[in-house]
Amino acid sequence: MPKINVYLPDDLAEAVKQAGVPVSAICQRALEQAVRRVTAIRETALSDLDTDDLTTRLPHFTPRTRAALTLAIDQARTAGTGNVGTGHLLGGLLTEGTNLALHVLQALDIEPDQLAQTLARQPQTEPGTDPADTTPHFTSPAANALELAVTEATALGHNYVGCEHLLLGLITEPDGAGGQVLRAAGAELRLTRRAVVAALAGYVHLRAEAGTAPDAPSRTSGQAATALAAAVRQELQPLIQRIERLEHHTGVTPDASPDPAP
Repeated sequence: MPKINVYLPDDLAEAVKQAGVPVSAICQRALEQAVRRVTAIRETALSDLDTDDLTTRLPHFTPRTRAALTLAIDQARTAGTGNVGTGHLLGGLLTEGTNLALHVLQALDIEPDQLAQTLARQPQTEPGTDPADTTPHFTSPAANALELAVTEATALGHNYVGCEHLLLGLITEPDGAGGQVLRAAGAELRLTRRAVVAALAGYVHLRAEAGTAPDAPSRTSGQAATALAAAVRQELQPLIQRIERLEHHTGVTPDASPDPAP
């Protein structure tokens, strides 16, 4: 039987040893789930897309994530193209309007409305497109972003793929318009991943306090948005402080207020 090495942080490896966790069995189950999800995405990318059967094809995607995909498909159709790209995926996330990914962006001082305006000016042509084909298909970067979303969910130990994982997948994917827009706005992968973890922890705390159903708070919930942003910023503060100390020791001083573009 082939052997695959799994690397763990020192503290986690020690905790696994002390707890006697069956690493091989757990890894096998996790990998089997990830393979099924990625295979479903690749089959969807190679066949005609239909918004009605996304639930069947992508059962581990949350309802909000499937809603974002449906909106992405609709946006591509409205634009008269058969190619659903990463720009459409990002547009679907922004248009859905109630998902946790939007809270994460706002906590990172990235405004979804500004992203939407930038995205509207961005060319949507991506590899894996056929202008003559009007039947919706995922472009190669879009399929890659969805696969990366599955990878992010698996790495975080989640048994579902949410909009927050799709956000991370879009940021990671190097070639698509969606990732280019996000990175240009300041969505750095490791910082965003940490913000996602903090936002999920903050949301669990809010849900426990409110006794609400297991569903992400809506974007219009001001109290939830404020609390989530506070939780994220609290989690990010140690990293920001380390960066500031490095800047101080190296003599680098960031501009306090950069000049606006003419």
